[in-house]
Amino acid sequence: MLARGSLPSLILWGPPGVGKTTIARLLADAAAMHFHAISAVFSGVADLKKAFDEAQRRRGRTLLFVDEVHRFNRAQQDGFLPFVEDGTITLVGATTENPSFALNGALLSRCQVLVLERLDATAMEALLARAEVLETRALPLTAEARATLAAMADGDGRYLLNLCEQLLALPPGGPALDVAALQALLARRAALYDKDREEHFNLISALHKSMRGSDPDAALYWFARMLTGGEDPRYIARRLTRFAAGDVGAADPRALPLAVAAWETYERLGSPEGELALAQLVLHLATAPKSNAVYTAYKRAMAAARETGSLMPPKHILNAPTKLMQGLGYGAGYEYDHDAEGAFSGQNYFPDDMARARFYEPTDRGAEAAIAERMAEWARRRR
Repeated sequence: MLARGSLPSLILWGPPGVGKTTIARLLADAAAMHFHAISAVFSGVADLKKAFDEAQRRRGRTLLFVDEVHRFNRAQQDGFLPFVEDGTITLVGATTENPSFALNGALLSRCQVLVLERLDATAMEALLARAEVLETRALPLTAEARATLAAMADGDGRYLLNLCEQLLALPPGGPALDVAALQALLARRAALYDKDREEHFNLISALHKSMRGSDPDAALYWFARMLTGGEDPRYIARRLTRFAAGDVGAADPRALPLAVAAWETYERLGSPEGELALAQLVLHLATAPKSNAVYTAYKRAMAAARETGSLMPPKHILNAPTKLMQGLGYGAGYEYDHDAEGAFSGQNYFPDDMARARFYEPTDRGAEAAIAERMAEWARRRR
């Protein structure tokens, strides 16, 4: 048994069906505390006030379990603070959302966060075995179908037990179901994916970093995960085009036109044929030479533009369509580069009052290697 006052307020963060409610109940039993459960989906201020009043009568021996705690707004979350601070309640909140974003800082600072992972194959098998013991009969499955059943639950123990109930409701004595029969009997669960929340950003980050890391197989996997989760292929196409410009850049000049072509192909063909063009693009980007030199140069140039304000271009590269402008020296001394040796005059094109800056540093990868050689020669010849 836990010592009195030894249980801190907790936030249990994890995917559905990993035992957050069960953990809270076990903690209450271990600490000999009254267990009071509410759901933020169905509860409001009146329910919270009632829970706090009851906890005050028990003088600090209440574990208040709040399911989906992230659904309370900021003001409601602030309402917990005095009762947590004075020990009226020990708060155990359960959430599937990242507490850093879903909970306000004041409440989060008074709680410990425990991160719960999706159940692995060993844990899922343990749940299946326990269900068979409680029901005193084996699941009517072949070994392969048993593994498939666990995979269908996708790490969600509660969902796995719901599937078990359907199987155990079958008349006893029938033949063991193989994989095909199991899939025909049970609807396959949709992958956990919320396009508006964290999983959406987790998977696009995984796709982006897999391509940057030149792992085409991993990139294709995360691309497929996003599609099976219901992501809009247009969003993926937009992110792939951004990757072509920012992470491949001039190292492979074909990447950006191919990205635009793949995006347009999807728009013309639609689903499911259009996704093949995006898959080709994913593989091309993952296997292409990488360079963020263009992106880095762009950021440096933007910083310089903000710092230097409204400096005028040097007069020799200004047009002089009027006599007044000619008299002011506009265009005087300009050398037409196409007439120079190697089509390079070496003139200065920065403002007269600005020191020459180097923004673009091409890499030695892919097509940029040749660019770097040309730039080195121009630098040698530049005045």
